Amino acid sequence: MTEIILTKDGSHSLLNTALNETYHSVHGAVQESKHVFINAGLDYFLQHHTQQQVSILEIGFGTGLNALLTGQHVSNLPCQVKYISLEAFPIGETIWSKLNYAEALNMQHAFELLHRAEWNSAVEVYHNFELTKLHTTLQQVDLLPQSVDIVYFDAFAPSKQPEMWTLEMLRKVVCTMKPQSIFVTYCAKGQLKRDLKDLGLTVETLAGPPGKKEMVRAVKPV
Repeated sequence: MTEIILTKDGSHSLLNTALNETYHSVHGAVQESKHVFINAGLDYFLQHHTQQQVSILEIGFGTGLNALLTGQHVSNLPCQVKYISLEAFPIGETIWSKLNYAEALNMQHAFELLHRAEWNSAVEVYHNFELTKLHTTLQQVDLLPQSVDIVYFDAFAPSKQPEMWTLEMLRKVVCTMKPQSIFVTYCAKGQLKRDLKDLGLTVETLAGPPGKKEMVRAVKPV
C-alpha cells in the first residue's frame, strides 16, 4: 500500500505503509534526487569522461523521478544515454498520475512516457534518452558484465530492505560496472562502505542532501 506525501521542497513522494518507509527524503524528494544522482552521479561522470554513449543502471524505478531528471538533464547534451531501471513493484497510474513532478518541472509528456513505457522493452523518451524498465528483482535479473557507466542505487534503506544491500547483491551490481564507472547512493552506512571497498571500489563519503549528513560515491578502478 502506498500513500502520496508532500516533502519539504514542495515535491511529492510516496510512503510504503507496509515498510513504513518513504521513497525519498521527507526533506525534499526532487532536491535529494538532484543532489545524489544527478549532481554527484551523472554530472560527475560527464565532467570526467567525454564518451558519446552513457549507460545508467538504476536499482529502483519507483516514482520515475530519477529517470525524469536524468532525461531532462541530458536532453540538450551531445551524448546518448541508455537507462535501464529495475522495479519489482511498479506503482499504478492512479498513484503516479497524481504526483506533482511533471507539473513542477514542466515535463508532463516525458513523465507520462516514462510510466506508460512498455516493460522489458527499450523506449525512446528523448532523441538521446532510451529507457528500458525491467519488471523484476535484482535477485532474479540477468545483467551484462562490464556494461554500465553509472549505477543509481536507490533501493529502500538497509533497515527496511536488507536483502537488497547484501554483499552478494552488491557484487552482482559491481560486476555490471565498467572500469572507471561510478556507483552513487543516498546511503552512507559503514557496512555498505566496507562492502564496496571489499569489492574493489574506491569509496568517497560526500555531503548528503538537505536533511541527510552523508551519501556515498564509489568508483571502479581501471
